[in-house]
Formats: sequence, C-alpha cells, structure tokens
Amino acid sequence: MKRLFKLSAALSCAILIGCDGSSQTQGLDNKGINMVVEPGVSASLAKDRAQRIAELSYDLSFSVPSDPALPLNGRIVISFDLSSIENPLQIDFAQSADSITTVTAEGKLIAHSFENEHILIPSSALRMGRNQLTLDFLAPQDAVNRNPDYLFTLFVPDRARRAFPLFDQPDLKARYRLTLETPADWTALGNGSRQSIATKNGRQVFRFANTDPLPSYLFSFVAGKFETVTRSMGGRDITMLHRETDTEKLDRNIDAIFEIHSDSLEWLEDYTAIDYPFEKFAFALIPDFPYGGMEHVGAIQYRASSLLLEDAPSESQLLNRAQLIAHETAHMWFGNLVTMRWFDDVWTKEVFANFMADKIVNPQFPETDHELNFLVSHYPQAYGVDRTEGANPIRQRLDNLNLAGQMYGPIIYHKAPIMMRQLELLLGEKAFQEGLQTYLSRYSYANATWPALIDILDAKTQIDLASWSEVWVNSAGMPVFSLSISSGGAGDTGKTVLRQIDPTGAGREWSQQFSLLSLSDATETSMLAAAEATLPEKGDGESLQNLLFNADGLGYGRFPVDTALLNAWDSLTPLQRGVLLVSGFEELLSDSEESAAAYFDTLTRIVLAESNDLLIELAAKQLHYVYFSLLNTQERSERIPRTESDLWLTMQAQETPSKTKMFFELFTDIALSTEALEHVHNVWSGKEAIPSLHLQEAERIRLAEIIAVRLPDRAEEVISKQRQETTNPDRLRRLDFLAPALSNDPEIRNSFFESLKTPENRATEVWVSDALRRLHDPTRLDHSAAYVLPSLELLEEIQVTGDIFFPSAWLNRSLGPHSAPKLASTVREFLENRPDYNPQLRMKILQAADPLFRASQRRTKAL
Repeated sequence: MKRLFKLSAALSCAILIGCDGSSQTQGLDNKGINMVVEPGVSASLAKDRAQRIAELSYDLSFSVPSDPALPLNGRIVISFDLSSIENPLQIDFAQSADSITTVTAEGKLIAHSFENEHILIPSSALRMGRNQLTLDFLAPQDAVNRNPDYLFTLFVPDRARRAFPLFDQPDLKARYRLTLETPADWTALGNGSRQSIATKNGRQVFRFANTDPLPSYLFSFVAGKFETVTRSMGGRDITMLHRETDTEKLDRNIDAIFEIHSDSLEWLEDYTAIDYPFEKFAFALIPDFPYGGMEHVGAIQYRASSLLLEDAPSESQLLNRAQLIAHETAHMWFGNLVTMRWFDDVWTKEVFANFMADKIVNPQFPETDHELNFLVSHYPQAYGVDRTEGANPIRQRLDNLNLAGQMYGPIIYHKAPIMMRQLELLLGEKAFQEGLQTYLSRYSYANATWPALIDILDAKTQIDLASWSEVWVNSAGMPVFSLSISSGGAGDTGKTVLRQIDPTGAGREWSQQFSLLSLSDATETSMLAAAEATLPEKGDGESLQNLLFNADGLGYGRFPVDTALLNAWDSLTPLQRGVLLVSGFEELLSDSEESAAAYFDTLTRIVLAESNDLLIELAAKQLHYVYFSLLNTQERSERIPRTESDLWLTMQAQETPSKTKMFFELFTDIALSTEALEHVHNVWSGKEAIPSLHLQEAERIRLAEIIAVRLPDRAEEVISKQRQETTNPDRLRRLDFLAPALSNDPEIRNSFFESLKTPENRATEVWVSDALRRLHDPTRLDHSAAYVLPSLELLEEIQVTGDIFFPSAWLNRSLGPHSAPKLASTVREFLENRPDYNPQLRMKILQAADPLFRASQRRTKAL
C-alpha cells in the first residue's frame, strides 16, 4: 500500500498521490500536471533533474545516539538554482513517510507528499532561480553501518538516499558541509577539513568545511573509537584512522601504508599533469569493511586486513596491498575529479583506477615480473565470467540506479584493464597519456561519458575506435581461436591460419595484438589478429605441442593449446608459464574429455617445484577447484595421502617465512585426512612448532574454523578456547557470529542459515560470506545442498538490502563449491520457472553457477 504524508492541513486529499498499490504512479501536484513517480532513481528522472537543477549544495547535520538501536536525527538544508517549476520536484529518500518530520522552504512549512521513495515538493513551494529547502528526518542505524563502537557510511551507488533526503545521482555534483554530533569518546572523519570540535551536553560536535563538488555516492563520514595517526608526506599531511590493537602488526605495516599512498599521489600528479585536486587526503581502516576499499574524497575507507598484513606476507599480498592503495588513490582523478554521468559508465572509473594502479606499483616493486602479475591478477577472473552463459559486456544499459550495484563485477575490474591495454597498444603510450590528460582537464569537477573519451582518443589515430569499442566494450564474451589450413591456389598447399570464432555466431572480431612462441627454436613472433591471421613462418606447420599462443600475455580469448606443453615447463619464462597455466585451465574447462586427474597431477608437480610465488598461487587456485570439484571420489581418495604428505614436507623445507606460510595455508585448505587435520590442530594448539611459521590472531582464528568444520567432534572445544584467546574485540564479534556455522550440530547450522533470511542478520556482509564458506565446506556439501534453493529464492531481497558485491558473494559461496548434477538442475529449473526474472540477477546466477555446471557435466558423463 502506498504511504501518504502531509504536514499542513491546507494540503487537500485532491493534491495527494493516489493509493492504487502500483509500483509506478501518476502524481498530481497543485497545478494538475501529471508526473511519474517510481522507486529508485530512474534514468528519466535523473535527466530531468540534471536539466533543471544547478549550483547545488547541502548543509547536513547528524546526531548519533549512544544507543545503537535508536535512529539518527538529521537535518539537511538543500540550496540550488531551479530553471523550471512546471513540475513538482522529487527528492530521493528510501525510508518511510514518517521518517520525515518537517519540510520548510525559506523558513515556512510547506505541504508535501511522499511516494515510492520520494518526497514530492509541489510547484507552489518552488520558484525560478535560487531555492532553499530544509528537511528534518530520522535515519535508521543500518543506513550508516552502525557497529557498537563505530559507524561508517557507504553510499555507492545509490545508498545516500537511505540515510538522508537528496538528489542521489552522479551528475548532480554538490558541495557538502557536515556537522556530526557523537558520543564523547568518539572521533570523526569527513570529506572536508575538520573546522572545529566542541563539547556540548557531554557529547562531541564535529564541524567540517565545505567540500569541493562531489557526486552523492562519494559523500561519506566515519566516526567512532579510532586511533589517529598523521604524517607529513611529500609536502602534504596524510591522516589515518584505525582500530588495530596489535601494536606489532601496526608497526610492521604503517610505514609502507603511508609511503605507498604518498608515492601513488606523486606518480598520478606527474602522469595526469594535474595536482591533487582536493583539499585534504585521509583514510580509515575499518574492520570487515564490505570492499577492499572505497574512494571517498578526502576520506578513503579500507578493509583493515587488506592493509594491515599479517607477519611474513607473500609477494602477491604485498602487491595486492600496493595495487589497492594505488587504485583508490587513482580514483581521486578518475571518478572523483571526473565522474561518469550515469552508472552505465561506472566501469570507466574502475578500469582507469585498476589500469593506473598496475602502472603505479611497477617502480615500487622492481624485482617483480609485472607482466606476469597483470596476467594472474586479471585474466583468470575475466575469463571466469566471459566463459559463462551469463557473460556481460563491459558497458551495460541501466534504467534505474536501484540496479546499479549489478554493474560491478570481474568484467569491469579485470576484463576492462585488458581491453584498455590493447587500446593503449593501438594508440601508443604517449598519445594515450595525452588523451587522458585532455579528458581530465576538459571535464574537471564535472561529468563525462565513455564516448566522450573515445572522441578525444579517436583524433589521435587512423583506427575507427568507435567500431573497435563496440565489440570490446559494448558486447559480452570473448573469441575462441582455432587453427586451420587456408585454401591454397594451384600448386600451393596452403598456410596455417589462426581464425577467430565468435561463440554467439554474430561474426564479431576482437582486433588485438599478441605473440606466438615456437618451442622448436624458442622464437617469439608478434601477431595482429582480427578475423584471421596467417601464422608466421616459424609457426607454420608446427605441431600444437610446440606452439604457445599469446606467449606475451597481451591477447584475450580462448587460445588453442595442447596441455602436453606443460611438460616443457622448465624451458619457459615465468610469464610464458603463467600464460600456459591460464590457457591450459581454459582448455580443461571447455573439454569434459580432458583428464582432470592428469591435469591435477601436473599442477601438483608445478606447485611443489615452482619458485615463483605468483605462479604457485595461480596453480594452487586451479588445484583447489580440480581437487574438490572435478576429481571423482575415487580419484581424490587415491591422491589425498600423497598430496597432503608432499605439501607438508615441502612446507617444512621452505627457507623463508612467507613461503612457509603460503604452503601451510594451501595444506590447511586441502587437508582432509585425520592425520593431516591432526597436524593442523597441533599447530593451532601449540603442540607442534614449524620453523619460521608465526601465526597471528586472525590466522589462528582461521585454523580454528577449519578444525571445527573438519574435526567436528572438537568444534565446541576449539571455538571455546579460541574465544578465550582472542583479544581484539572486532575479531571476537566476528567469531561469535560465525560460531553457529561452525557447529557440529546440523540443526544449529540450519537455524543459523534460517536467521540469514532476516536482513538485520546480514548486516556485516563479510561475516556472512565467511559463514557461508564454512557452511558449504567441501566436507559438508551433502548437508548444505539443502541451502541452495533457498539461497536463490533470497537473491532478489539481497540485491535490494545488500551492498554492491554481496549478491555475487552470496551466490559464489552458495553455488561454487558444489558439483552434484541434481543441484545444477535445481539452478536451471529455478531460472526456467521465472522467465521474467531480473535480467541482471539472472546473469549473476549463471556466472556463479558456471563451476557447478562444468563439474556436474563431468560427473554426468562419467556415469
């Protein structure tokens, strides 16, 4: 039923919007002009407001109660120029009508109505030119991610309207002035510089200066019991908030965290030719933050564990931290200074942040093979979506911002940088950089589209970039390459040709550059491939066992490969080994006749003998999937003792703490036998010491979770002891949340899963994802199979209540570990029975179910 609200008795029933129960209604203002009001922020509403509204600013105040069960009291003053008053003005507020307590214009109460997540201001209360509206409201604690001792806001892509009334769209940039009243022992961080702190009635009042123009999704604040560290780096002050209680962990990491931020800022200023474009730079490390990071202007938020690494981190962990910091810092230019006009181009800010991050970290890690790092960071995840039935294009259509969260995923984070590297190859690095500098300068503090950038770059090349972009950016999927013999003329036997096949049959061509390696004489030759390309002389007529396509890791698609090439492992460079692993895995997944057992045995040899950390981790990820999903029961049983024993011995033989920890984590991940799990338990309990392995609190908690699940008779004892030994309050709250999912009692686990059907119990989404991982542990799949259908049935609600990455995380944890044909049928039937199901969510299901579909297909064929 529609909810109506009125402040003034002068507002008659004839003015109010009707109550027909539809999700889209015709509102009637006091001039009698019809107006569509629908939930969310539609593209048409956003376009209308962008044409009418200018010079927008918000003066916003929040009072945070000490009791986390109570709502926040808020007041917002919205000032703007209006070019038309023909229609009422829709202000976004995704709460109930009674959450608005007063609305005034120029100090006078005004009549208004509330409909479908919008406050409607009648034309009679507006005027041409400058307007000022003041709204008093209540915001629930979940709208600002309230925890017992702190809170943080996360408004991307359209969540600001859950916390306060505003025009929640990216192309209405505004200046924000924030006042925040909090409990007395809290501190606070906002986008603007802190102007003052005062004590009032035993509470703290923080006032922040006006910000530069920001889109609504970048407005943010953090408040709570945090420690503050400020350092002067590169001529600017940088501030960090954190809640870490382990001083040794903090001391180990803090210098690197500040240095990487400072180096990233300096690099970006040089590359873009634009000084840091905002007045301050600060960041907060938040326990169990839903994402790795979020680029709020002047107040970046990170998941604490992503930056505060445990002792003896691996090379990839150090690289990931550096790339994450560089990514969020790059957003200050790409996304924050220049913002997409609409969230169909959200990928542009993400691809540039990722693309720049890869460039930034190179000089910081001179010993790293950065081409290999690019390959292992991006290709497996991009292929992981593009090979599925739910593949989506980089740029997707978006009709309403309430679906914008589904724009995010591996394609924009991992395929888009691959595409961008090909684009840079077409243009050349200098022309590409000059084009980006023009783009940033032309659209500073404003909004732009991908076609606008293509127009800038198109002037720098003879290539038709619009057509090139149509295939790479606007369409889904990837090419499949195949070898054939061309038709020779009289007396000509023909040449070997590499042809692109469009799996959809649409005849698309992904023009791209890559190289071909001939193992016969170790010759690597560059190729430019569109529809087809004749192999160079060195490769013509060669057996596929001697040819490695895409040897330089620049190309994109499923390349022909003979997994017998893995026998030539030692003769390849690290990058070529990575390419072979990626291509070999794609071949394994595409061909159900390929022996999973043979591939597993080869992976095991690689993991045990390889010295490159990046390659070990890439092979280990493949090994995990093949071990638990593709091997049949007999094949896995035959390999359990040897695999566990080899990993245990290899771990003990490592000479560095980081390598020891890497192999120990892999060992604990695949441990299934009682003997192996006893080793894990003894290391956790301290009965067994491993030289150079020093476990921190979070790592010990991870071991306790594994032991509780795989040695179920000890679950209660292990979790009880781990609770007593956990000193960090945030980690203790997480462990208490997970405890029912770790229980040996199936009924307790069932009750816990049932509890997840209540949105409040999914509030800390990282915890929910971790709990689902334990519920769907490979040793529990027979029991957790019952959760699959209910998990699918909850998805639409989860999309509405959860943050942008949570629907995918929910699906990946719930579907990914399974391989039973019956469950594959369950997913198929779920979608078949819902022909009108949300297309974005349908794609997410098909993406997450791809490992299940492929594993179940093998099992079906084996029967």
